[in-house]
Amino acid sequence: MGLSISIIKMIELSSCSICNKMMSHPVRINCGHSYCKSCIERDCNKVSSETGLKIKLSCPLCGSPFSLENLQPNKDLENIIDVIKEMEEEANKMLCNDHSEKLDLFCEDEGQLLCWRCNWEDRHKGHSVALVGDVYRGYKEKLQETVKKLSELQENNRAQLRLMTKQIKDWKAAIEVQRQRIHSDFKNLQRFLHEEEKSYLWRLENEEEQVLRSLKDAEANLQKKCEETESQILKLEGKCAGPAQDILQDVKNTLSRFETVEPEPLKAELPEVRTTCNVSELYFDVKTLLRCHQVSVTLDPSTAHRDLTLSEDRRQVTYKRCHENLEASTERFDVLPCVLGCEDFTSGRHYFEVSVENATTWDVGVCVKDVPRGFDRKEEPEFGFWTIRMCKKDGLGALTSTPTSLHLSEKPQLVGVFLDYEAGLVSFYNGTSGSHIFTFPKASFRDTLRPFFQVYEHSPLFLPARNDG
Repeated sequence: MGLSISIIKMIELSSCSICNKMMSHPVRINCGHSYCKSCIERDCNKVSSETGLKIKLSCPLCGSPFSLENLQPNKDLENIIDVIKEMEEEANKMLCNDHSEKLDLFCEDEGQLLCWRCNWEDRHKGHSVALVGDVYRGYKEKLQETVKKLSELQENNRAQLRLMTKQIKDWKAAIEVQRQRIHSDFKNLQRFLHEEEKSYLWRLENEEEQVLRSLKDAEANLQKKCEETESQILKLEGKCAGPAQDILQDVKNTLSRFETVEPEPLKAELPEVRTTCNVSELYFDVKTLLRCHQVSVTLDPSTAHRDLTLSEDRRQVTYKRCHENLEASTERFDVLPCVLGCEDFTSGRHYFEVSVENATTWDVGVCVKDVPRGFDRKEEPEFGFWTIRMCKKDGLGALTSTPTSLHLSEKPQLVGVFLDYEAGLVSFYNGTSGSHIFTFPKASFRDTLRPFFQVYEHSPLFLPARNDG
């Protein structure tokens, strides 16, 4: 059932000519016309903002002047508008599909709206029926409680969604970290295996050269023996072909000289190749392989600068600016705070570790035993140093002829130094993870090498004991 013409006319009269909707909080101006309070205020402010000047206000309908201070609430019109809204609600009420009557009743048993005629039908006899106006508030409250419960559920769902989104992001990040770690570990292992391959091949070539030289010397000796024996055979054959007097001339001495000559047994066996490499073993933990060559390093007090203090077991060194009265020593560093290890390296493979956990600045590596101790020292391979340095300003770097910056994903807490004397290699590793840090270009070592340390203020260095585990 639609709205009556009278109601439609009342709606038109109650509409605001500014927003074309039924007025909200209607106010009356001087001329008697009414508008929504918010509409007339907004319209006036708009006019004022366009000119930037204070102007006289006029009614949008008749043009009569008015003042905002004189706005009066139109309570009568507001009450009429409320009645119109109630009439609209009444007019828009649903009607029964079977009887075209208002659905003013509610069957509690079947949960259906009924008109008065439906209520008299046999199918609803004995049912609990109530007026819509009496029960709708209770059901409205239940619906509102359900909405509240669903809203809480929705908030929980959104929280779960946010958490799941974060978990997906975190999982992807964790996978990426692991992917990079695996890539880095295999890259380090490949680099290590490559260095191992070069080292083993160098040893094999060295063994080949030495054994081949020995074999060729033996071959030359045998060739000489063959030539001497051939000469003796020709002489004896000539003697036998001569007259009787030639044959008997000094015959006993000749026979005596060759009487004990016996052929030497043939040496058919090849020398055993001593340089072997079980490549499968190299796939085990790099740290385990390095520590197979680990040596126990202690500090040499006769080389320590006067500002350095060594622990009683000579495994820790600290910079203290103490200027101790130490014994005079030509081996002592007298300019920069350096100290050498006691161990001499003249051959073989050696590995030692240095704890730099409590140090922010340090130099670690190996050097020639008799490097200069004064101002003429340059910490480069050309001057007998193979070291890396950590400092606050430039970070980690290898002290090559032109310093090489080293960019690591994490600061090493334990630095491993690996020396292969015959192969001419000095390599550095992260002793915690086993990852490779740097390898100096191949050198030819001829002098005695020693562990080298330069110590800075507030940066003590510690040498862990050999790990035999």
